[in-house]
Amino acid sequence: MIEAFKHVVRRHWPPLTLRTILLLTFVFVAALPGVGALFLRVYENTLVRQTEAELIAQGAALAAAAGAAAGTLPGATSYAPEPPAVDLRLTRVLPDRPPPHAAGGRADTATLAWATRLRPVLRQTASTTLASIQLLDASGRILVGHDAGLSEAALPEVRSALAGRPATTLRRNDQYRQHYAFEWLSRASDLRLHHARPIVADGRIVGALLLSRSPRALFVGIYEDRGKIALGIVLIFATLVLLSGLLSRGIVRPVEALGEATRAVAAGGGSVPDPPATAAVEIQALYRDFATMADAIERRSRYLRDFAHAVSHEFKTPLAGIGGAVELLQDHPDMAPADRERFLANIAGDAARLSQLVSRLLDLARADMAIASGEAISDVALALRRTADAFDQHDFAIVLDLPDGLPPARAPVAVIEAALAGLIENSRQAGAATVHITAAVETGRIALTIADDGPGIPPGDRERVFEPFFTSRRATGGTGLGLPITRSLLESHGGDIALIGAEKGTAFRLLVPKG
Repeated sequence: MIEAFKHVVRRHWPPLTLRTILLLTFVFVAALPGVGALFLRVYENTLVRQTEAELIAQGAALAAAAGAAAGTLPGATSYAPEPPAVDLRLTRVLPDRPPPHAAGGRADTATLAWATRLRPVLRQTASTTLASIQLLDASGRILVGHDAGLSEAALPEVRSALAGRPATTLRRNDQYRQHYAFEWLSRASDLRLHHARPIVADGRIVGALLLSRSPRALFVGIYEDRGKIALGIVLIFATLVLLSGLLSRGIVRPVEALGEATRAVAAGGGSVPDPPATAAVEIQALYRDFATMADAIERRSRYLRDFAHAVSHEFKTPLAGIGGAVELLQDHPDMAPADRERFLANIAGDAARLSQLVSRLLDLARADMAIASGEAISDVALALRRTADAFDQHDFAIVLDLPDGLPPARAPVAVIEAALAGLIENSRQAGAATVHITAAVETGRIALTIADDGPGIPPGDRERVFEPFFTSRRATGGTGLGLPITRSLLESHGGDIALIGAEKGTAFRLLVPKG
């Protein structure tokens, strides 16, 4: 069911801009208080409880006056407020108050005289508060108010009051008629509160007061507070406009500008601009990440373009030689055996070079695609000694100069040994007799210097030694891929290699991260 619902939503979801989403979100959040007040009855419940509090206050004052008129009031033992108890969400709504029934017997003369003295007070109060007020005797007979002479003793709130407990009930008002177009939205429009309160004199209950009133209507309350509500709405929407502008400058505009710059980079022109100063911190970080990605893509594209050109050039010569030799052999089937053997030897040599090129290209591809695990820890000193032992011969010496306590490196030992072996082998093939290796610890990394006493690299070739396929030993089988492979291996594990100046011979500086 959930998946079906998601499918329907995805199919009918309209394309929305980020500005629209932000505006709708703000409007929804701003409307939540109004929705809560209207549909969750928050404001309306407050109006009902306020009406109950007014009835409680009126009833307490009138009950005290009635008790004083009938006898002696009990002394106050404590000061305890009587909070409203009605809740629109929880209180049960009773049917409209049934008509009073006939009362048995007649009220005594003293009770009637007491009621007569209170009648002006109750009428004056009702004319001001607009509440319906009835004075009942101890049996529930109505002494003052409409339906005088009848009894309200059957009402639960009256029974509670005559038992000494004030009570408030919510009842339907069958006489209610709608006055406003949207009054049906208010749950309290057709309700009426009934509050019954005991009258105590001389330590006994001598009667009760029954007050009733309709709560202040929701729309009447809104109308009375229309100025404050209108001001609040204006301030809320002004705040929404301000927040929308701030978020637009901090998020939407920078994202749009980044999208335009990305499309320009994809089209082959332009670059990612600096992030706007007003952009959010995350957006500024996104700008920097996109700029780094664009630079990496540009470097990779340039590398692939140059690499493809170099591969084409390197493969063209042996392929041309093989093609020419095959063509001569096909055109001259009666070729002398010595010439045939010479051409076949050329074909075999060119094929061997192609095979070597393919093998070294695979090594370069593996080095370029290598991913550092971040967990490999290697003993640099052990790797240096093991490599030196492998190359140390009577006519070729490896001299190590290592400090005490050389820390480990955060790189696989195979990478370090492969880089050292490649540099030492290059020195040996160049005619060097001694290779001097020194190690030093720098901030966060280990620096290895590999220097030989060979003939060195010509100044014109020093800038090209790391270019793929560049070699000065092509005639002896060099492919020009050894140093590029070494550099790719080191860079993939956080290291680096560089050609440095030397008074004699050749010197490379190799860096690996410290473990």
